[in-house]
Amino acid sequence: MSATPSSPFRGMVLMAGCMLVLPVMDAIAKYMATVEGMSPGQVTFYRFFFQLASVLPVLIALNGLAAFSAKRPWMNLLRGAIHGAASLMFFMAVKYMPLADVFAIYFVEPFILTAMSAIFLKEKVGWRRWLAIAVGFGGAMIVIQPSYEVFGMTALLPVACAFLYALYMFLNRAIGEADTPMSMQTMAGIGGTIFMGGALLLGTAAEGVDFEMSLPTSWLGLVLLVLLGAISGYIHLLVVSAFRMATLSVLAPFQYFEIIAAVALGYLLFDEFPTPSKWLGILIIVGSGLFILWREQRRVTPARIVSDAT
Repeated sequence: MSATPSSPFRGMVLMAGCMLVLPVMDAIAKYMATVEGMSPGQVTFYRFFFQLASVLPVLIALNGLAAFSAKRPWMNLLRGAIHGAASLMFFMAVKYMPLADVFAIYFVEPFILTAMSAIFLKEKVGWRRWLAIAVGFGGAMIVIQPSYEVFGMTALLPVACAFLYALYMFLNRAIGEADTPMSMQTMAGIGGTIFMGGALLLGTAAEGVDFEMSLPTSWLGLVLLVLLGAISGYIHLLVVSAFRMATLSVLAPFQYFEIIAAVALGYLLFDEFPTPSKWLGILIIVGSGLFILWREQRRVTPARIVSDAT
């Protein structure tokens, strides 16, 4: 999808609002895992199931059966499976770690995506952006180090999530404009649901893992799961709309608003607040990411994107 900046200001406002709302989804996942006692795997399955159930009627009403007519269906189903695996890693991380820590570490994803694009798509990445990638990973290490001492290998789950989501976005670039965003959204939702269904079966058979089958213990829990899927589906559609109003280089920095919302929700709902050293790591990660975006804006204007966002 080519960005057509018909109303950049409206696009910026819409993107900022979406990024402030998206962490609500992760706060729900943390609540379901820590209070309702559900496995993160089951929460992830419901995220994709209710996402598909909530947006599919709208997609069919707007596009008819064309919502299912992907030219590269298997590639899009693979995207959905990778997105499902990334979400599983993220929800497992938020069960044990503060929301702000998970988001800060996860934001190494733009660095990984830049490196993948340079290595596999042969996109030119100058020494300044490679330096920014190295500095950004250094910031992530500042956040990970104390978390690793407390949570062990769990502190690396957001890195695994970032890698998988970068791979998901890489496939977006590789596919290009072969399919419409609506078709890609639909097929990815189906792929994510199928993947998580299989993961739940494997997890239940294995026992003792964080993605076995489980159910909410209250009606509030069920309502929150439906809300989780609806937020995931509709906010991502709004993000696609934002990119029709403004270019990637204008909107991408607003992704860091997620950290603001994550800090606020973590403090208000779970009494979590980053330490000074973690704030330093967050600032380094954000600064490095913004530098990469600035260099990208100078390299290509206007930017192009094929995305249905995380």
